[in-house]
Amino acid sequence: MAGQPVAELLGSRPGGRDGPVPVPVLDRCPLFELAVPCEVFGRDRRDLTPDWYDLTLCHSTPGEQESLPGLWLRAPGDLTVLRDADLVVVPACVDASYRPPEKLLDALVEAHERGARIAALCTGAFVLAAAGLLDGREATTHWMHAEELRRLHPRVTVNERALYVDDGDILTSAGTAASIDLCLHIVRRDFGAAVAAEVGRRMVIAPHREGDQAQYVAPAPAVTGDRGLAPVLQWALERLEAPLTVPRLAEYASMSTRTFVRRFRQEVGLPPMRWLNQQRLIRARELLETTHLPVDVVAERCGFGTGTGLRQHFTRYLGTTPSAYRRTYQGAFRE
Repeated sequence: MAGQPVAELLGSRPGGRDGPVPVPVLDRCPLFELAVPCEVFGRDRRDLTPDWYDLTLCHSTPGEQESLPGLWLRAPGDLTVLRDADLVVVPACVDASYRPPEKLLDALVEAHERGARIAALCTGAFVLAAAGLLDGREATTHWMHAEELRRLHPRVTVNERALYVDDGDILTSAGTAASIDLCLHIVRRDFGAAVAAEVGRRMVIAPHREGDQAQYVAPAPAVTGDRGLAPVLQWALERLEAPLTVPRLAEYASMSTRTFVRRFRQEVGLPPMRWLNQQRLIRARELLETTHLPVDVVAERCGFGTGTGLRQHFTRYLGTTPSAYRRTYQGAFRE
């Protein structure tokens, strides 16, 4: 989450995982949100870092679990694997009416009390809420189920706009594609931006999205050519080192500044300069991880101008300095 120090997120170690990453298979669980952690954490990616995750599917109740009519799933492990977990990923449940087995709820609470991080994808937030793990915390879920989560669990602060919420040891995501965003955010937390970006490239997905980006925004009116603002975003990404301004972006989009800002919020869910600074920070993080360029040069190549400007943004959004970030992650990504 923006503003949380990197050192606090990682403890004292850059990358590396302790124990397995269990994913409980829930009865009638949607396949997509079950497949996402399998794809992100379950593939062997030790070519990126030797400390890659060890994903384990486990059953929440003995026997086969129905996913779709005619499709049954059998997980090899059981809930005892949560005892050694550093990270537990709870996939989506069928809907708000799902009643998690008490043994699953107890296992999640015990794992969390032992120090494991617990991540829930989409409606998996209802499972964490049923376990009491979201009480007094901010969390998100699919926007269609947010009001029901708020009604059933009034002690949870529901943020229905966020793509995902990182509350340190408890993480939740919105639906479907946002599950990928959260899983890649976890990789970024553990191994750095360069490793997460490479995983994203291998999955052929869109560039990194911050958790506070809106999960649902109203459809934007058609722009010339009915292409939306994608060409403007790509144009800006190719010129991050340039002194880009909102009027300059609006000019490229052939719009007035006022219209451009309104369209940008509708399509992206963020103000233009906030989005631009996020992209510059992503670029800076990748350069700090994968090169030995001086901080001032990194700042120039990312559009922050000087090392002072880069340090100000790092302190504000990441709670650390560029030099400290480099010491933490340098070498985590191997060419």
